[in-house]
Amino acid sequence: MRDTRRTRVVLAALLGVALILIVVSYADSSNPVLRSVRTAVGSVFGGAEHAASSAGRFFSRSGSDTSQVTSLQKQVLQLRAELSQARISKADYAQLHAMLLVAGADQVKVMAASVIAAGQSYQQTVTLDAGSGDGARVGQTVLNGQGLVGKITAVTATTSTVQLANATSVVIGVAVTPSGQLGWVTGPGRTTGGAGVMHLQMLSSAAVLQPGDQLVTGPSRSGQSFVPGVPVGVITKLVSKNGALTEAADVRPYVNYTALSVVGIVMTPPAHNPGFAAVPPLPHPLPAVTVTVTARPTASPGATPTPSASP
Repeated sequence: MRDTRRTRVVLAALLGVALILIVVSYADSSNPVLRSVRTAVGSVFGGAEHAASSAGRFFSRSGSDTSQVTSLQKQVLQLRAELSQARISKADYAQLHAMLLVAGADQVKVMAASVIAAGQSYQQTVTLDAGSGDGARVGQTVLNGQGLVGKITAVTATTSTVQLANATSVVIGVAVTPSGQLGWVTGPGRTTGGAGVMHLQMLSSAAVLQPGDQLVTGPSRSGQSFVPGVPVGVITKLVSKNGALTEAADVRPYVNYTALSVVGIVMTPPAHNPGFAAVPPLPHPLPAVTVTVTARPTASPGATPTPSASP
């Protein structure tokens, strides 16, 4: 009850002040007393009005600035996304270009595809974004700009599963440059760096190996065939085993199997064995430059030159 009475008193007072202001506003301005009252009222309420107007402009401006900042942030995010996409496209283009060079040297026709997923845990596989609807088939060789990636083992209408060449279950028939001797390579399995050492075993006891020899795919072994001439790796170290009849070696694969992006599915194999046409050139050290300096004898200070004898 007390709050209601107080509210009524305040409302009545405000109503009275409003009536007085109305009377003062419409009263005769020639009356000095009313003119003074009007001036005082204008000063008080004019200041309040100015403050309210300034506050309104401030909040309006703040709202506009906030909207502008939000718009700028959206533009920055869009530019970052476009820059990231441009970088990705540039990297993919470089890999595609390298892959086409290998395919051209190996005389095969390929269909480009992208890796969209990798197998989990023990599965040494990747999934490509090309399937039977694009012409992919089980058994096709897959390569990239560095060399042999693997072989397709399963397809759907839109995707393909590739068994990587570094899997422990894969046996790759290879030919060794420059002799052409045959052997087979087995993979190291899953490694953290993606380029674990493979193992080479030769078929003939007459084969001679040395570090730096390069390997390409050759005749198949155990029914696991790949198109011939695809680069596999390079010999890094000879391995001697007691009682072994043929030579063996460690091989560093050309492909990093944990950094696959753009690959090529071999659609048409070469009409003839391309041999070693697709192997990358080995780096050759620059010749060392030897500078020879010949010292000349100098005369001792204060020495008297000896005259030559006349004939």
